[in-house]
Parts: sequence; structure tokens; C-alpha cells
Amino acid sequence: MASFVSTHLLLQLVLIISFFHFNLAARRLADTQQPLLFQYHKGPLLTGKTSINLIWYGKFKPTQRAIISDFIASLSTSTPTTAQPSVATWWKTTEKYYHLINSKKPSTLQLSLGTQILDENYSLGKSLSNQQIVQLASKGAQKNAINVVLTSADVAVEGFCMSKCGTHGSSKGASYQGKSNKFAYIWVGNSETQCPGQCAWPFHQPIYGPQSPPLVAPNNDVGLDGMVINLASLLAGTTTNPFGNGYFQGPKDAPLEAASACPGVYGKGAYPGYAGDLLVDPTSGASYNANGANGRKYLVPALFDPSTQSCSTLV
Repeated sequence: MASFVSTHLLLQLVLIISFFHFNLAARRLADTQQPLLFQYHKGPLLTGKTSINLIWYGKFKPTQRAIISDFIASLSTSTPTTAQPSVATWWKTTEKYYHLINSKKPSTLQLSLGTQILDENYSLGKSLSNQQIVQLASKGAQKNAINVVLTSADVAVEGFCMSKCGTHGSSKGASYQGKSNKFAYIWVGNSETQCPGQCAWPFHQPIYGPQSPPLVAPNNDVGLDGMVINLASLLAGTTTNPFGNGYFQGPKDAPLEAASACPGVYGKGAYPGYAGDLLVDPTSGASYNANGANGRKYLVPALFDPSTQSCSTLV
């Protein structure tokens, strides 16, 4: 069973397409509605030491893989990042969900970069179904892990660009001592040549709404910087609603989760067509709101803060 997230441009106000849920976990480009109170639906959240395994499907340059792997490393406070605001500071908002369940002794989640699997020969072809995404995700470790499938720009995925930019969900893993466990997975596609206006905004002109100039991508790669935004949103949804019965608002078949509840918001003052007041690198002119490992800069989405019932941004 999968639980889906929406991240990006939201069609509602006609511009920013948000993550919405397709089947079990797909992000849809959907209309917005009045905010609802987040509710905890009594299911488990991801806890403990958890590896994020990356399954690279298709052709990615080493420099592109480094953008994603450095982002994963940036989530941990153990990775030294002196510059603020940081990706690790952004991620700490998710800890508030754990405190709401048990404020006296909250569970903790420690994320780290796990194994990376390369499938550069397109073992399943260049047109993938949702079930094949799960099949690829199954290649990673299935215990204490989140398996992330990343598809290259020349790979078509069922519903990609038409209804989603990525998905998250869960699937039954291999049996161990007579018991089968669920594992969490994420898929994100590189939209650079297929639908950057939908899945890589604000680094590309949107396909709907106000046509403000696109921002300069902080890692000089529209497709990969767009993937970071989508991956960040889906990671927040995966950890706080991994099996469809954690934290979300709205109906279960189309829930709004930690990041998808704040579509198109990256800084204070955001509105449809405007990502918000962001930081700008004086050398490259790139827009960002978070510093990461190895001197990286990233744009990460606002997260819904359950303690204030509002969208929280770093800048």
C-alpha cells in the first residue's frame, strides 16, 4: 500500500502543480482547498537508524549523482554544515511529528546514505509501469531502509508529467523467519526534457499561470535541482506517513502530507507564481534556501509545522 505525496506547481491557483496521490502514492497536479487540521491516524512512523538507498535507473553523470547523494548526506546533523540555514535545520521540523505522538519519550529517526545501485542499461526498458518501479525499489535493502528509485530524463514512467512528478509508498518485502515486512520506497523522475514546467519549477517556466522568469538552479542542473525538491517533499511524506496511516490531512485516498500541504512555498511571501523571498548566490545568481554538505546549496520546500498548524520555511 502506498501513500502519495504532491510537491510542486499548484494547478489550483492555476500555477503551482502540487503533489497529489495517484493510486497508492502518486503526486497529482490538483486543485487546492482550505487547510485542514493535520491528524495522526495511529499508524507507525519510520524510526531508528534508516538507510536511504539510491537505485539509479538510466544514464546519470557522476556529477548528477553527487547532487542527490550530497543532499541525502545533508539531512543528518552529524554532517558538518557550518553555513545556515541548512538542510539539516529544515529536516528537524519533521521531529515535531514524533514529539506529538509521545512528548515525554519521542521516537527518533536517524537517516544516512546507504548503498547506491546503478542500472545504466535500462534492464526493464525505457517505459516503466508503477509495478516496475516497485520492482526496482525491491533491489535495495528492505529492512531499516528507504529505497529511492531515480529515473533518467529519457525514461518514461506511468503517469509521469501527466499526473505526477514522483511517488512514495510501501510494498511487502522478502520473508524473514516466516514474517514478511513492509518497506518504504520513493520514485522521482528527471523531468528536464519531458515536463520541466511541471516538475522543475521554479527553475523552469511554468506551464500554467503567471509567467515570471525562471530562477537559476543552485547546482546548475534544472532537472536534478528539480529532483531534489521532489525528493525532499517525498522524504518528508515517507517518514511521517510511510504506510498510509500516519500523519496527513484530508481524505486517505488523496492525503496532504508534511510537504505536499504547502505546495509552491519555498520562502516567506510566496504566492502563485512566486516561490518566496529566497537567498541568492552573489557569484552564480542561483536561488536557494538551504546550505548542504560539501558546500552545496539547495532549494527545499516548506514543511507543515504541526505545532503551529502552518507552513514553515527556512527563509
